[in-house]
Formats: sequence, C-alpha cells, structure tokens
Amino acid sequence: MKSLGIALLAIGIIMTVFTGFNIVTRKKVVDLGAVEITSQEKTPIYWSPVTGGVLAVAGVVLLLFGKKRMSA
Repeated sequence: MKSLGIALLAIGIIMTVFTGFNIVTRKKVVDLGAVEITSQEKTPIYWSPVTGGVLAVAGVVLLLFGKKRMSA
C-alpha cells in the first residue's frame, strides 16, 4: 500500500503542475511512387488540475491509513 500511495502522490503532483500534453501523429497525404507528402497533426490531451489534486490526496490517505493498518 505504501508504494501505491507514493505513486498516486507523485502522479497527482505531476498532473496538477502539467495540465496536458500534445501527441504528434504523422499522416500520409500523397504517395506518388518516390514522392511522398506527409502532414503532422497535433492532438491535445488535457485534464483538470482538480484530477491531480484528487490523486495526490488519495496518495496521502493511502500513506497515512495504509501504514496504520499494516502495524495493527
């Protein structure tokens, strides 16, 4: 439980700081033998900073309460 709590806390903090990223894909537009034309498309992926906060809080809860259950 401790490692899961640490992972959730770290992911939550990262998701709060960085609220998204872009995925770049290449798409073949024209292919005429030796001539090939491609285009790049950026697909944005965004999430709310609240999502990161919820994950961080869940990680802290697992760290605090997971430790107490293991010792009892």
